[in-house]
Amino acid sequence: MRITGGVLGGRQIEVPPGIIRPSMDRMRESVFACLGDISGLSFLDLFSGSGIIALEAASRGAACIEAVENDKLKRKALLANVSISPVRINCHFVPAELYIKRAKRGFDIIFLDPPFRYQFKRELIRNIAASVLFTNESRLLIHYPRNDSHWDPIKPLVKSDSREYGRSIVDFFTSRF
Repeated sequence: MRITGGVLGGRQIEVPPGIIRPSMDRMRESVFACLGDISGLSFLDLFSGSGIIALEAASRGAACIEAVENDKLKRKALLANVSISPVRINCHFVPAELYIKRAKRGFDIIFLDPPFRYQFKRELIRNIAASVLFTNESRLLIHYPRNDSHWDPIKPLVKSDSREYGRSIVDFFTSRF
């Protein structure tokens, strides 16, 4: 797996053991193109896995980055991967739901890439929107399988964009305010 852009573009990273569904290169390139210049922005990568999304953000200039991964089998690879980052990536090895409950600050960009079989995507988004993680300026992105795509609006968020990548979709949400 390789980083697709920024100062680390082309660098290979370690794939952790266990079940992993790495984000496609094309999807990562497109998502970061949609986000535009993220220099100096804060970035949260929930369900981080290998850390590839956090590394893409760091490579493109994000300043304050946190990665959250619950799977202990991925710990060694995630820590090795983020060690190449030009900025510190703080790693948390807890369930995403617990991280959300304990959060102390907001982020400019929140990227969710839960396992496709994860059943609580809507609740997760609602909990983030109601937490300190999500501010009036935040953007929340979620990567999910196409067969989950029939969602009702998630208040208080507005879907600002949606992109299809093979059998998956990335939705972009902003605040109504």
